[in-house]
Amino acid sequence: MAWWWDETTMVVAAAADGGGGSSGTVVSICVFTAVLCLCLIVGHLLVENKWVNESITALLIVKKKQFFHNFLTIMSFGIFGVFISVALVSTGCYWLFPEVGFGNLDAVDYLALGAIFSSTDTVCTLQVISQDETPRLYSLVFGEGVVNDATAVVLFNAIKNIDITQLKGGVALKVISDFLYLFFTSTVLGVTIGLSTAYALKALYFARHSTDREIALMALMAYLSYMMAEFLNLSGILTVFFCGIVMSHYAWHNVTESSRIATRHIFATLSFIAETFIFLYVGMDALDIDKWKTSETSFKTSLGIFGIIISLVLLGRAAFVFPLSILSNYMSGSSERAPITFKHQVVIWWAGLMRGAVSIALAYNQFTFSGVTLDPVHATIITSTIIVVFFTTLVFGFLTRPLISKMLPQRQQSTTGTGGGHSTGSNSPKEDFIMPFLSPEEASGSGSGFLQAKRSISMLLEMPVHTVHIYWRKFDDKFMRPIFGGPRSR
Repeated sequence: MAWWWDETTMVVAAAADGGGGSSGTVVSICVFTAVLCLCLIVGHLLVENKWVNESITALLIVKKKQFFHNFLTIMSFGIFGVFISVALVSTGCYWLFPEVGFGNLDAVDYLALGAIFSSTDTVCTLQVISQDETPRLYSLVFGEGVVNDATAVVLFNAIKNIDITQLKGGVALKVISDFLYLFFTSTVLGVTIGLSTAYALKALYFARHSTDREIALMALMAYLSYMMAEFLNLSGILTVFFCGIVMSHYAWHNVTESSRIATRHIFATLSFIAETFIFLYVGMDALDIDKWKTSETSFKTSLGIFGIIISLVLLGRAAFVFPLSILSNYMSGSSERAPITFKHQVVIWWAGLMRGAVSIALAYNQFTFSGVTLDPVHATIITSTIIVVFFTTLVFGFLTRPLISKMLPQRQQSTTGTGGGHSTGSNSPKEDFIMPFLSPEEASGSGSGFLQAKRSISMLLEMPVHTVHIYWRKFDDKFMRPIFGGPRSR
């Protein structure tokens, strides 16, 4: 914590009645809570004056259908993209840090740096993008941001498990195997707890007695998924992420409307307070003089480290956003209503340039012990991470609105969604689900099974993303929803 923060707390605590250690703790909490409230008020005034938008509102109205419709593209950005970015950032730091007179890091530290600076914070861009006018772009930016953080944390944990004394040619395979183990086991655990919650709510019908029990069960089961993952040395963030997805897909439909409204506002409020708390802590910790004194790096070297990291972040994003976008357009087929245009690719690239609380947390986890380090090299990494987070958040965040306005003019966004009143086909999601599987002959009941199978195979080759999605919807409606809850698709 910053030195001025400690002194202020001590002065106020000394003036408090009682003068005991417990009084100092109470005063510290009171002062910190007051500063937190001040941040909320300042944030409200900024929103009122149109300096920023209300990010929590954007997160609340995310359309889940768009998220799942673009699930494969989101996962490719959030998983394969992170691996590409980690490889480039780690390799670049390993080659370029010695050029500016900075080194003394081992292989695990360089790999950890790749994971630290591959974690994104896309909230700033989400505040500017219109979800109604560019739903697919919004879904991609939001989805990638969530999956990216989870993947970065899981990969970071896999990297920490590497034995530095046993580094051989198969280290990459070891990291990938550990990542896959953590990813799939955490996913299975989250899905299992989510399905268990949905089944309990549907079978026991808690609303007959109290909606409070519904809310308590969902909240406690979500927390239980995180704690069980931590107990089993898995990824808590990934487990609770997939647990939340399953709950929103099934359990959400098994509770009363009042429980839905209360749950939405409770989790939104807790999320908002936690996010504000984290950034307030980072802001105060940035003024901790001890960390800056511990770092014995010269200004020229620090500037070189900063320039290298920023350049690698820019390059790491570009290395996967543009190629994977092109691949996604190709895999989606010619009938895709909203392809990822070049301007949209630029927006997605820019959205992932900001670094946030996850980067800070991973850096502290790797290079400090309980937030303290006496190693000058590690202190330099911490201070460099803080500078990168502040720079990307303030500078890139400030430039986000004019960039989005330039790349996606309001008139262009509107005409893009409507096609200027002329469309080559229906944009109805229902038609998207039915079109690849029903021909006039099949709809009338004629046609052989061979022709139907041939058509399904050809559509799978031409439109794999849509075909897999539709088959999942059919399986979901026939087997999953009758057991775990939720309305069936028409």
